Amino acid sequence: MKRRFEFVRGNSSKFWEASVSDCSVTIVFGRIGTAGQQQTKEFASPAAAQQHADKMIAEKVRKGYLETVPV
Repeated sequence: MKRRFEFVRGNSSKFWEASVSDCSVTIVFGRIGTAGQQQTKEFASPAAAQQHADKMIAEKVRKGYLETVPV
């Protein structure tokens, strides 16, 4: 499942996406309108991967990112 968050304030216009697949977490981030950069991190278990993704999502929400609704 992929979740997308956006931060649009002042001169900032950026996105951040997280998706969990089995034991890996893939993060895609960048300026809105671009393909962005991708990073994938492997974990020992699916539970550890999900826990990491949840922690990263909470951090982005604290920073003011808003989750977008899939179209």
